[in-house]
Amino acid sequence: MRGLMVPALVTLLTACATHVSQPPKLEIDRSIQALSQNSRVEYIVLHYTSASTERSLELLSRRNVSSHYLITDDTPPKIYQLVDESRRAWHAGVSQWYGSAGINSASIGIEIVNFGGSGTSWSPYPEAQIDALILLLKDIVQRHQIKRHNIVGHSDIAPQRKVDPGPLFPWKRLADEGLARWFDEAKAAQYQAEFKRKGLPDIRWIQSTLERAGYSVPQTGELDKATRNVIRAFQMRYRPRLYDGQPDAETLAILKSLP
Repeated sequence: MRGLMVPALVTLLTACATHVSQPPKLEIDRSIQALSQNSRVEYIVLHYTSASTERSLELLSRRNVSSHYLITDDTPPKIYQLVDESRRAWHAGVSQWYGSAGINSASIGIEIVNFGGSGTSWSPYPEAQIDALILLLKDIVQRHQIKRHNIVGHSDIAPQRKVDPGPLFPWKRLADEGLARWFDEAKAAQYQAEFKRKGLPDIRWIQSTLERAGYSVPQTGELDKATRNVIRAFQMRYRPRLYDGQPDAETLAILKSLP
């Protein structure tokens, strides 16, 4: 009798242990979806890599920086997706746009293989590379319903420390495709003539108007270094032939004529 009880006891204990170790099954009914929702993605941020394709892939996939997409300078260009759009890539850093900080959390980052530059020497963007970018942007914008003024350069959201995608980036071409904000050129000509005739607005007007255009700019009433950096970023995008950070009549006319 005693010999029979031992196997029975082992069987009972095993059954109990098996029952206890199994967690309850999570069941979620997803058959009803709310109408009141939209994408978490609000911004697209464009960058240049300052490196070759091989080096860019290594940096963006193995180091403490990343982007959702990389567009190479090959012929034809190749588009890599390095981070799923549902996840946060580490591409924007300390950044702000229209008062919102931490742009990484609500953006898709696109790195473009381009060596950048400085002063008057900058690397051009091949036509085929921009064609590939436009196709990618149209796809992302359609899926996430991103507004034109929220398609920005790294220099727009971090003007104190970044200059990419640089003065040779073709923002006007993107604007013509409905993929970027642009100014009313007729109004800009009118405002420029007016500023030349009556004089320029004061620095407080410039700072507050830049802020209304999305830029993070100090409201000091002085043409300090930080304000000049923001003006320079603005000029690189909208008046790239001269980006000296000085608030001239043409720059301010463009600023005033932004939608």
